[in-house]
Amino acid sequence: MLKGIHPLLHADLLHVLASMGHGDELVIADANFPSASVGKRVIQLAAPSSPAALEAILTLFPIDAAATPAAITMQVPVNAADLMEPTRDLAAILQRLAPPIALGSLERHEFYARARNAFAVVRTAELRRFANILLVKGVVSRYPLN
Repeated sequence: MLKGIHPLLHADLLHVLASMGHGDELVIADANFPSASVGKRVIQLAAPSSPAALEAILTLFPIDAAATPAAITMQVPVNAADLMEPTRDLAAILQRLAPPIALGSLERHEFYARARNAFAVVRTAELRRFANILLVKGVVSRYPLN
């Protein structure tokens, strides 16, 4: 454990986040996401949900506010409004913790295709379906010295 770093962010994930460059993409995925077959690098995270993982990651991860969209969720089928809760939860965390950004969505297979090019997939223990989000990494322009 380290001071000032969210307890869900373990060494392997910190290494991945630090290795990413501007424009690289990170997927936060639910437990049903085909992480092993889609991801170049798969990081297992002991997060009970994708929103919990997003909240932890956003404590260190700069989102590219200039990218359109800078975050992408997996589209929920039109006839499955009951599956919208995870998407709403992810959007609420972005609204609270990230700069104003464009949030997009992709159909499931298009999301898989985009995820194949992502720098890494962070697999959570989230059991709700469609609790997946892709983030575009921005830049750190200056570091606050305390």
